Formats: sequence, C-alpha cells, structure tokens
Amino acid sequence: MTAFGLLMIVLAYLLGSISSAVLICRLYGLPDPREQGSGNPGATNVFRLGGRLAAALVLLCDMLKGTIPVWVSYLLGVNPFMLGLIGIAACLGHIYPIFFHFRGGKGVATALGAIAPIGLDLTGMMLGTWIAAVLVTGYSSVGALLASLFAPLFTWMVKPQFTMPVAMLSCLIIFRHQENIKRLLRKEEQKIWNKKKKLAESEEQEGRAGPRS
Repeated sequence: MTAFGLLMIVLAYLLGSISSAVLICRLYGLPDPREQGSGNPGATNVFRLGGRLAAALVLLCDMLKGTIPVWVSYLLGVNPFMLGLIGIAACLGHIYPIFFHFRGGKGVATALGAIAPIGLDLTGMMLGTWIAAVLVTGYSSVGALLASLFAPLFTWMVKPQFTMPVAMLSCLIIFRHQENIKRLLRKEEQKIWNKKKKLAESEEQEGRAGPRS
C-alpha cells in the first residue's frame, strides 16, 4: 500500500463521515433522521420525513462522497484493488461517521457513487435494478440488496478488472442490511410508500374536520 493510497483511504473515510441526511434535515427544519422514521440517516428515510427535494439532495451528496475520492484516485492511476479499498473507506465513513458519534446509514448511495467512475453503463444497470425492485416490492432495502447482489456480475460484464473491488463493496452493503433482511423475513420491513397508511391518515383527517354543509 502506497502512502498516497493510504492518504486517500483516510480522506475517503473523513468525507464519508459527513452525514448529508442529518445536515440537510437541520437545514430544512426536519427531525433528526436517526431518531425518526426508520432511524436510518439516508435518502429513503429523509423522503418519508421531508419529501422529494430534501431526499434528492441527500442522495446526491451521499453519492458524491463515494464518487469524489474514487474518481480522483482513478484519474491518478490507482490500481483497481486500492480503488475498492478507497470506496469501502468512504462507505465505512458513511456507516460509522466519526463526526456524528458513529451513527450512520446503510452506505448504498455512497457505494453507488464509488462505483460510478467505472462507467455510466454499470451505474445505469444498478439503478435500473434498484428502481425495478422498488416498483415491484415497494421496499428500498430489497432494491439495495438485489442491486448489490448483481453488481459484481454487471461489473464483470462491463469492466472485469473491477469485479473484485465491486464485490467487496457489495459484501459490505449486504452485511449492513442484516436487520432489514430479518424484518423482511418477519414481514415487518417498512415500505417507501404505504398506501393503506396514507388512506387511513386521510380518513382520520376528514373525520376530525367533520361533515361539511
């Protein structure tokens, strides 16, 4: 491991430790995502708490935490294995942020951002897998798990030399979703949108308002 590689690993971890979800929720006057909703400081939970714009900003910032250190290292000729370690460092920063008492998110968006420099085709395949899974099941965690499972295969199809580092990232993301897997098996996992819940809330609000003359 070169001194530059070690430096980039440290910088990637520190950049990953900036919790976009917490900061953006503070900016928008929203509750702390670590204390509300699913308790996960990520784009999906922020979407539940504050809507699309706040969630989109969190998603973008979380992806950039992975993209920036990996892209810079890639341009400077760092080898694929080291790029994998740098990407993992960014994800570990997101998951265990030193600036936020080591209470972080799942690392999905940061991992996607770390993989993005490999190619837009690979990024598109992973996003497509996530979107398709969410549309079919309604579960963000299912989309993340399926995208992580297929990521090494997609990488092998596009740029095989990056298969190992991408597989390392996939293992980290799947490991981080252990509790989600347990909740899915118990049928207790929370969906991104819950039509029944929204309908019940709407009916409750109408009931409070009373009949209109």
